[in-house]
Amino acid sequence: MQFSKKLFLLFTFIIVSCSQNDTSSNSNAANEQASAQPKAVGIVVTANPVATEAGLEILRAGGNAVDAAVAVEATLGLVEPQSSGLGGGGFMVYYDAKTKKIDFYNGREKAPMGATKELFFDKDGKKLSFPEAKNSGLSIGAPGAVAVLNMAHNEHGRLTWKELFAPALRHSTEGFAVSPRMHESIVEYEDYFYKDPKDGPTEVYDYLHLDDGSPLPTGYLLKNPEYAETLKIVANNPNDFYHGKIAEDIAKAAQQMPNGGTLSAEDLANYTAVKRDPYCSKYRNTTLCGSALPSSWVSVSMVMSILNEAPQFSAAGAEDPQNWTLLAEALRITYADNNQYIADDDFVEVPIKGLMSDAYIKDRAKLISRDHANDNIVAGDPWAYQNDQASLDYGKDATLDTHGTTHFVIVDADGNAVSMTATVEGYFGSLRMADGMILNNQLTDFSFDYVDADGKPIANAVAPGKRPRSSMSPTIVLDENNDFLMAVGSPGGRNIISYVAKTVVGIMSWGLSPQEAINLPNMVARTEQVRIEKNRAKPEIIQALRDYGLDVFESEGEISGLSAVLKLKDGTLQGGADPRREGTVGILYDNEL
Repeated sequence: MQFSKKLFLLFTFIIVSCSQNDTSSNSNAANEQASAQPKAVGIVVTANPVATEAGLEILRAGGNAVDAAVAVEATLGLVEPQSSGLGGGGFMVYYDAKTKKIDFYNGREKAPMGATKELFFDKDGKKLSFPEAKNSGLSIGAPGAVAVLNMAHNEHGRLTWKELFAPALRHSTEGFAVSPRMHESIVEYEDYFYKDPKDGPTEVYDYLHLDDGSPLPTGYLLKNPEYAETLKIVANNPNDFYHGKIAEDIAKAAQQMPNGGTLSAEDLANYTAVKRDPYCSKYRNTTLCGSALPSSWVSVSMVMSILNEAPQFSAAGAEDPQNWTLLAEALRITYADNNQYIADDDFVEVPIKGLMSDAYIKDRAKLISRDHANDNIVAGDPWAYQNDQASLDYGKDATLDTHGTTHFVIVDADGNAVSMTATVEGYFGSLRMADGMILNNQLTDFSFDYVDADGKPIANAVAPGKRPRSSMSPTIVLDENNDFLMAVGSPGGRNIISYVAKTVVGIMSWGLSPQEAINLPNMVARTEQVRIEKNRAKPEIIQALRDYGLDVFESEGEISGLSAVLKLKDGTLQGGADPRREGTVGILYDNEL
């Protein structure tokens, strides 16, 4: 009952508009009444109401955006185990309101040193199926979530590290109500869980099912005492996640047969998160910034930069079907380059300067016509647009797709902002657990093949210590004065690029609110096919795409989990959460501080 009451209150206040416009008259009484009304000074948008409340709890206690991010991710690992957690990794983009500087923190998992290019081939040289590879110890990389959160907190946190785990610790000890989405995820993945130890470890199945074998029902009060013990250790010293019992337990779970991998305690001990400058580019009169390699955020940047140079959108915005055809072409061009060039630049050369150069963008934009689709979109040659040339002619990537992951955005009372995408990769990661945590299957984000059909090496092939390419694209947008304007991101595997680009276009070009832009039909436009949500797209938009010459597939729905926040001209914060998942918008009021 206590949880239900809190949940009801949360849903009650999230539907209240962030806007506190003073519509009173000039009378003293009216002014006093208006000034007495609470003002929205911060916002938390996550994929789960319990996690949203955890972030608000930290902000109310005087924490900032980074503090709240730690609490949110620790809680999501408990209440949304199908998507992310401390056994996975993520990317954080952070805006510091005082310095107007953006930092990027890379917590992407690393392949173990025992990994080889034949990682996903059996002893007979036959390539494993995706489920065989995913649901095994072979797919587990050294987790980066704790390291990246700790790095960001060391540089920007306000509260003590230990305080930030109180919400997740409370929910793991006292229990939390299984959400509809968590229940549905268990049911959807039912055929893949290992129920017999001869087939694979059964801990995940045991955790997610009742004694009679039925999936945990919606509303079931689930406790996770093992996760609580992990949180206590991490809260006391984050380095203990990578040394000692936790690291040994993770390695043991990864190596367990059948289908064990090579991840070792030494791989965890040697793991480090990385801080790098974000990538930034211009869109109209704003600056877009996001995660650097091996993230695919550069592809979001390319879509928006191409739209700067392509035939322009009409004033009708989302209502004009032709505007959707232009967006589709920009996406198709971008995916062609992404498939060939994006990878971990600590291991392979990536033509990032060429991909982001004005001249290359202008040339790629010339492929777009108002009249008809281009039937010959292939990867371009960005190497020609930068001084240094590649030593390899890369082949076309053969990475398979999966759709786990979560995203959240936070803005605190001082105007600092976090946009973070975190993941265990596919649903329930590798289907292996250690110390109450789902362990990632991040290594399946590498190409299963290491050469293409023409024998060309693939940039995103497996290598020891390498981070796999990611489509996670947390984004922060600045206005012409380099002040915070917007934060956005989404889960969704390779589709993230499309989801995020659509939302940025909806807000920045079509004049929509964050919620309206998120609600727009998702359109995933890769080179060979355009997929669009038929229940959200107007028939005339779908027909226009076909008339344009595109191969259109009308999908039953997409699994984006977009979250966004926009700062209006009067300083009001406006949030949006994806109705396709369980996202909620939580508001921090000045009278709560």
